Amino acid sequence: MPEERQEELFIAADAVGALDNPFYAALDKLLRKRGFDAFAEETCREFYAERMGRPDLPPGVYFRMLMVGYLEGIGSERGIAWRCRDSISLREFLGYGLAKTAPEHSTLSKTRKRLSLEAHGAVFGWMLEVLQESGLLKGKTVGVDSTTLEANAAMRAIVRRDDGTEYDAWLEQLAEASGIETPTRQDLAKLDRKRPKKGSNQDWKHPHDPEARITKMKDGRTRLAHKLEQAVDMDTGAVVAVTVQTMDGGDTASLPNTLDEAERRLAEAGAEPEEVVADKGYHSNAAMTGVSERGLRTYVSEPNRGRRKWKGKRDAQKATYGNRRRIRGERGKRLLHERGERLERTFAHHLVSGGMRGVHVRGQGEIRKRMLVHSAAFNLGLLMRKRFGFGTPRSLQGPAAAAAALGDAHAHGLAAAFRLIRRILGLLGPQVGSLRPSLRSLHNNTAIPRPSPFTQPAPRWGTSSTDC
Repeated sequence: MPEERQEELFIAADAVGALDNPFYAALDKLLRKRGFDAFAEETCREFYAERMGRPDLPPGVYFRMLMVGYLEGIGSERGIAWRCRDSISLREFLGYGLAKTAPEHSTLSKTRKRLSLEAHGAVFGWMLEVLQESGLLKGKTVGVDSTTLEANAAMRAIVRRDDGTEYDAWLEQLAEASGIETPTRQDLAKLDRKRPKKGSNQDWKHPHDPEARITKMKDGRTRLAHKLEQAVDMDTGAVVAVTVQTMDGGDTASLPNTLDEAERRLAEAGAEPEEVVADKGYHSNAAMTGVSERGLRTYVSEPNRGRRKWKGKRDAQKATYGNRRRIRGERGKRLLHERGERLERTFAHHLVSGGMRGVHVRGQGEIRKRMLVHSAAFNLGLLMRKRFGFGTPRSLQGPAAAAAALGDAHAHGLAAAFRLIRRILGLLGPQVGSLRPSLRSLHNNTAIPRPSPFTQPAPRWGTSSTDC
């Protein structure tokens, strides 16, 4: 490496263009063709002044940066801003190039706080309309599921709901009341272990995020968390509704809010739900009756509750028996099998590969803003996968990725040919010596005989079958 390097004064424009990511180039072309930036500016016009304060962040650039967070798997806005400033392809995607400086994380955070939740929901609804026009939104069968989001709040900072006393100060008061004048740290820990219901949400809250609830995470840890609930189109896998709620009441308590949001979003996109699919956590008399009153058919797994008594519960009995009959049919079994595929995979894309398992903002409104744009980017990935064969930039990692990323018919044909050859080689296996006769046999739709370990070889000339 040279110790001193002279900075280049000029650089050719085509040399910079050659560094662009083909996925972001195709995504930018798609958004511009659909008029996304003009729609974002019109939606957020009321939140911008003509001349006031520091240079503003255009709405189209703001939403694109949040989409980059999903596509790159970055949850924090500081990480999103750093990635956009560091990448040439992302600079081109945002429309900044090399001449302008990409926005800082503080500008991104302030823009998110100043734009309303309705503006973020309008972008999510715009994406649903695009999916409807592209044939990627049916809306007839909706699957509902929920998961926990670890809040951006520490357990050690919780305070009493009645008087705001901190946790350590409360333990000291209990120790003094029990007769310990100068309690040590070990005394407080021992006293805390013996105290029942020490993590009750009715007594404790976080001072900066009061909507977070103390709950047990999926890995067994006890943390402050929020509840993320989504409604997904079971036919296409598109997210049609996103809600962020408290952990009070279980899944049956949060289901009506999510269904209201799903029905409203689908009505705006010109669709109407008819069926609801969910796991057994959503099964209860009130939930079955409420969904039936909406005119929706249920395919909800029923837990084993034994023999039940239905005296005075005629409506709940009718809804429960109807749901039980449907889930035992062929269609019900298929929908419940697809529920795990559609819903769990959606959560994996949002939270694991999308980087939002632990949120970096506080308040359910702010969390929902991020999740709405996150879900809009996920739905946009479905459209990109239909158009170009790849839904995320990370998908461009394979033998045919460079050809398929070009986006024309010849590249798609070449990529399909590569995949077909790879599939044929996997089917034929190592027992076939030459590929030419195998391809000829496949072309003629003839079966290829394979040697069996139980078949004896044919006898040689001059020998009998007993010698063999």
